[in-house]
Amino acid sequence: MREAETKIGIGKSHSKIILIGEHSVVYGYPAIAIPLKKIEIECVVEEAKTSFFCNETDTLSVAIFTALKYLRKENVKIKYRVISQIPQKRGMGSSAAVSIAAIRAIFDYFGENLEGELLEKLVNTAEIVAHQTPSGLDAKTCLSDKAIKFIKNKGFSYIDLNLDAYLVIADTGIYGNTSEAIQNVKNLGSKADVPLKKLGELTDEMAKILSENSESKGEKVDKIGKIMTKANTELKNLNITIKKTDLFVKTAIENGANGAKISGGGLGGCVIALAKNLEIVEKIKTGLIKCGTENIWVEKI
Repeated sequence: MREAETKIGIGKSHSKIILIGEHSVVYGYPAIAIPLKKIEIECVVEEAKTSFFCNETDTLSVAIFTALKYLRKENVKIKYRVISQIPQKRGMGSSAAVSIAAIRAIFDYFGENLEGELLEKLVNTAEIVAHQTPSGLDAKTCLSDKAIKFIKNKGFSYIDLNLDAYLVIADTGIYGNTSEAIQNVKNLGSKADVPLKKLGELTDEMAKILSENSESKGEKVDKIGKIMTKANTELKNLNITIKKTDLFVKTAIENGANGAKISGGGLGGCVIALAKNLEIVEKIKTGLIKCGTENIWVEKI
C-alpha cells in the first residue's frame, strides 16, 4: 500500500491460457486454465489536471471507472498508463489481466485495502464489456497462482499440474475473434451439441488424469497430449479453427509434441503444444518459427 500523498498507484496481474474446455465452458461444461505468471501487465495511476472520463467501449477504462465508482471517487483527477507483455485478442486473458491491474492500481492510489472477493467481483463487472457473457474463467485464472478447473455458475477447484513437462504457446499473429467464434458455434444449432459434450468429457478425463498418482509423469504427459489433440478436432468441428492454427498444430506434432490444440476463442489467437523435454521444445519452436509465429512462450507445467 502506498502513501496517498505520493499520488501514484500501481497494480499488477499476469496472463493465462486455457488448456482445455474453451467454448464448451460457456455451455456449463468444465474447463482447465493455467496462469502464466511470467507474462505480466502493470497499470500505473497518477494525479492529473482533468477529471477521469470513462470510455464505455474500452475494458481498461471501464475497470478504472468500476473501481472509482465503488470508492465513490468518480470525479477524481487522474491519468493512467499500462505496461503490458500480454498481446491482445489472443486468448491470453489480456482484458481480465488489465482489469485486475487497473483496479488494484486505483485501490493502491487511494491507499485502500482490496480483498480478493471484491476484486474478482469488480473485475467481472468490467469483463462484461469485453465479452457479453464472460464465463469468469479468465478473471479467476489471472488472479490465481495455480491451474484451475472451472465450471460456470458452479465453482472451481485448484489443480497441481506437476508434470515436469513444458507448454509451448505460439502466437499466430492473428487476432482471435471471440464474438464471431461464439456466433459460429450458435449457427451450428443442435450440430454443436456433440462436439461441446465431447469437449466436456475430454476435460473431465484430463482432470482425472491430473489428479491421479498411479501413473508416471511420462504416462500422464502422453495421455494429456492425446486429449489435447482430440480436443482440437472437436474445436475444428465447431468451425473456430483456421488454416494457420491447423498448420501450427500439425507442425508441433510433427516436431515431437505429445499433443497440440488451439487455445481461447479461436479464429486466430494461439496454439499450445505439450512437450516432454526442452530438446523437443526447441524442435517445436524451430518448426513454428518457420510457419510464421509472431511470438513463442514456454511454461513449465
